[in-house]
Amino acid sequence: MRSARNARVCFAVTSALVTFGLVLQLILSMTKDHHDGLFGSRAKRLVVFFSFFTVLSNISVAVTTGLLARRLGRTSRWFNVARLDAIICITVTGVVFHLALADLQELTGWDQLADFLLHSLSPILCPLGWLVFGPRRRLDRAIVVRSVVGPLCWLAYALVLGSVLEDRHGNAYYAYPFMNVEHHGYAVALLRCAIVAMLFLGLAFGALALDRRLPD
Repeated sequence: MRSARNARVCFAVTSALVTFGLVLQLILSMTKDHHDGLFGSRAKRLVVFFSFFTVLSNISVAVTTGLLARRLGRTSRWFNVARLDAIICITVTGVVFHLALADLQELTGWDQLADFLLHSLSPILCPLGWLVFGPRRRLDRAIVVRSVVGPLCWLAYALVLGSVLEDRHGNAYYAYPFMNVEHHGYAVALLRCAIVAMLFLGLAFGALALDRRLPD
């Protein structure tokens, strides 16, 4: 009973902190002066905001941990796919950000707090909550394969968006520098995307192996 209560508290705290980070980041993105940033249009800012892998990963974390906080005994296969997606996507977010993106800008104040919540705290809390509290024995190879579909669709979407969306300077806009086709060419950009996809797949199968070995 105590373990179940602790699990629900852990998931509730994770969901609340991540939701706060998302709302804070959205407010900061939408209320910037129109002379600040790469986009003057709020509509474009909104599209860009919900195109970031970081944002989508954190939405998945907030939703799935929130649902688990309400009821731990969720056995739907689609929920298990979403749960695995959230765990792996937010792990990839943390790894890629701290290895390749963290030094690209210096933030202060509320921007720094939002950045910390979404890029550092969430990638720790979500996998740690799964490692400690599970739920266990919810994964199989079919779920792992299905969990790859969402990230692959995002990679394709981000590449297409970059080819049609321009910033205020007339440059093609890509969510992350490593996939900027204008700077690196399609061969390099696609290779880097493939590396990220392989990282995701490797982590997903690693999660499957752990799920079978960790205690209930």
